Amino acid sequence: MADTQAFFDHINSGYTTKGDFINLGAAMLGGETVKEAYVKLPLKTLNRHGLIAGATGTGKTKTLQIIAENLSEKGIPVLLMDIKGDLSGIAQAGTANAKIDERHAVIGFPFEANSFPTEILSLSNQNGVRLRATVSEFGPVLLSRILDLSDVQAGIVSVIFKYCDDHQMPLLDLKDFKKILQYATNEGKDEFSESYGRISSSSTGAILRKVVELEQQGADMFFGEKSFETDDLLRIDENGRGFINIIRLTDIQDRPKLFSTFMLSLLAEIYATFPEQGDSDRPELVIFIDEAHLIFNEASSALLNQIESIVKLIRSKGVGLYFVTQNPTDVPDAVLSQLGLKIQHALRAFTAKDRKAIKLTAENYPISQYYKTDEVLTALGIGEALVSALNEKGIPTPLARTMLRAPMSRMDILSDVELSELLSASKLIPKYNEVIDRESAYEILTKKIETANKEEAKEKATREKEAVRRTSSSSSSTSKTLIKTISSPTVIRSVLGILGKFITMAGRK
Repeated sequence: MADTQAFFDHINSGYTTKGDFINLGAAMLGGETVKEAYVKLPLKTLNRHGLIAGATGTGKTKTLQIIAENLSEKGIPVLLMDIKGDLSGIAQAGTANAKIDERHAVIGFPFEANSFPTEILSLSNQNGVRLRATVSEFGPVLLSRILDLSDVQAGIVSVIFKYCDDHQMPLLDLKDFKKILQYATNEGKDEFSESYGRISSSSTGAILRKVVELEQQGADMFFGEKSFETDDLLRIDENGRGFINIIRLTDIQDRPKLFSTFMLSLLAEIYATFPEQGDSDRPELVIFIDEAHLIFNEASSALLNQIESIVKLIRSKGVGLYFVTQNPTDVPDAVLSQLGLKIQHALRAFTAKDRKAIKLTAENYPISQYYKTDEVLTALGIGEALVSALNEKGIPTPLARTMLRAPMSRMDILSDVELSELLSASKLIPKYNEVIDRESAYEILTKKIETANKEEAKEKATREKEAVRRTSSSSSSTSKTLIKTISSPTVIRSVLGILGKFITMAGRK
């Protein structure tokens, strides 16, 4: 009992009495749950980012669901990346059962079923609010980094954007961007050379190939209008609960380039548009990036640098980023070092490499007198995790093996009928799902080229007509000169004289 009381006091010593919390569950000692030894996440430090890691099937998604629900109840909007397609059940209340009741009895508070305000978003043709952004909104720097361009190629992209700004040519989708690239080294090369310097056709060809690669992953559906306004992620329902925005990404698992492009553009737009929050008691928005390795595995060094910069800066806007992945090593060290909350589900030690990874993971957590961290990591059950957060002063809380509470919402997906009802009630679908294709760089340049071709054809016809006229005039003048010469008295006398001589000679014969 004394040990249990000391452990109880140890767990609670990490928190101050001020501020609001999310209750994740209760701490465990010796494999048993210590009732009411609550493991809490202070709202004040949730913009310090976090990590949810663990092997497949250990409960990462349910942990994500628990945190999202509680944030919504606190009036904080959430954005979830649903790679596996198993988060839509948040829109429906869960159902109690004997196991859930037993779990909550040992934690120390009853289970409450609840549903939450939910919006379904989509990057592709899946049902949901369509997410789009224009090429212009990306800007030359971000677009160049996404395309992994060289310095010379990035300079050309900057010139392209400058030309379009100077000539009021909106760059809305990828066909606009491809058209201006082709124009710069073909019909418009003289115009570009005069004002912006010569542009190499080999460089524009390399850029075009990168754009085509991006298109093949489905980016042509993402670039365009109407652009999604990030303020629509901050909606609160009539009961004061924050909306949980779920982006369905089940059909782009094998297209990491599109996924990372979208994520980076969204984070950049949020950083650019959200006001500075300062030292606030709660975040404005919390974003969960499931299967986070998809962002980092295919990213170039330039893209990784951009992500690292945004992770460091975006918390000042009151935004928390939470990466969900199987192993902490999936996240670059520069990003991992910025993550204040770490929730580690079980890891499996099947190989020597796995055991080394587990020891390395254990070193990322505070030293605890109550746990041998590397051993606990392989012994955690489903719905259990090692948790280390930051208290209101930014100090890591004591490491706690935690029995996690059950999600209040459904731990399964919506049926087709339920999904249709949810989408039909959406206020954002009418706003964003109409396809807009207004006049932009593609149409403007096409007209410009057609006009130039018509003018050139007209000038050519005029030149040909003038040439014919000159030829005709020259022929007429020659004929008149010849006739005048032939009919002159001198020529006639000469001809008659010659004829007379021929006649006289003929008579003598």
